[in-house]
Amino acid sequence: MPDPTDTPPSLFRQRFAIERAHEGHRLDQFLAAALGEFSRAALQRAIKRGHVLVGGETVKPSHRLQVGDAVEVALPVDDGPLLAAEPVGLDVLFEDDHMLAINKPPDMVVHPSKGHQEGTLVNALLGHTQTLSSSYGELRAGIVHRLDRDTSGVILVAKTDRAHAAMADQFQQRTVEKHYAAVVEREPELDADRIDAPIAPSRNRTSFTVRSGGKPSTSIYRVQRRFRGFAHLDVQILTGRTHQIRVHLAHIGHPVVADALYGSRDALYRSDLLGQKPGDGEPPLIARQALHAHRIAIDHPITGERMEFTAPLPDDMTALLDALAELRSR
Repeated sequence: MPDPTDTPPSLFRQRFAIERAHEGHRLDQFLAAALGEFSRAALQRAIKRGHVLVGGETVKPSHRLQVGDAVEVALPVDDGPLLAAEPVGLDVLFEDDHMLAINKPPDMVVHPSKGHQEGTLVNALLGHTQTLSSSYGELRAGIVHRLDRDTSGVILVAKTDRAHAAMADQFQQRTVEKHYAAVVEREPELDADRIDAPIAPSRNRTSFTVRSGGKPSTSIYRVQRRFRGFAHLDVQILTGRTHQIRVHLAHIGHPVVADALYGSRDALYRSDLLGQKPGDGEPPLIARQALHAHRIAIDHPITGERMEFTAPLPDDMTALLDALAELRSR
């Protein structure tokens, strides 16, 4: 008989609808690319133990995927005790009984992982409300979509399982409108353009790249203001790939300012704009990718009313744009 004091492990849950770009791919290879926090060996073991279903059935790691396959993942996660609720002040843009819209600050991880059990958005949400959806397990309580750690701005949270399902469906159907503010290196030749370029994990799987056979990905940028050597863009993403904006803008030769992974520097200083070397102790204008989820529009998960949420630019991006206007105006 099981010990009644035993605490069952948390479950990491994720669902995928297979698109044409992944038709014929092995199940274990697909999951290794889609779930970077798990090793391929761990995923193969999980598949063999029945923690991954395709069309409701257990299959082998070598199973070849077909368009329309429903892949359901439920992996036990040994994350120790229940996640701690933390009294972290959140910038709440909207809240009702069904959903929240949060203005996430930079340098905040969205959901816990092995290396981040504290200080995450989920920890802060648990400290803010006792009502969060449980559809995707404790580690992603309420989280409908994600933002990179160093990307600030609007992120949506579901408070009930019904709301989570309705919101997730809108993301999957691509009816959610998502706009980002980005400051990039060099001025684009065009005032607006559409980037259609497939994205896949890089060879070493630490980043992503544009490559034939990757996931179809589409971004649209519009220049908001030009500076000498820089530009402020509005970027709308029609798909939601990991690092999509950063990868696409780097691909066309305009990496996001201070993007250490896809650009040439991890910070930008006032001295850089003056053509000088930064002095000792000079604080950077910005020390993370200059990317902010500025605006998102979605149908309310219960009423169906179209709702739009806007997050003002954070201080570091405002300081960057002010410095560019002062020192690099055209």
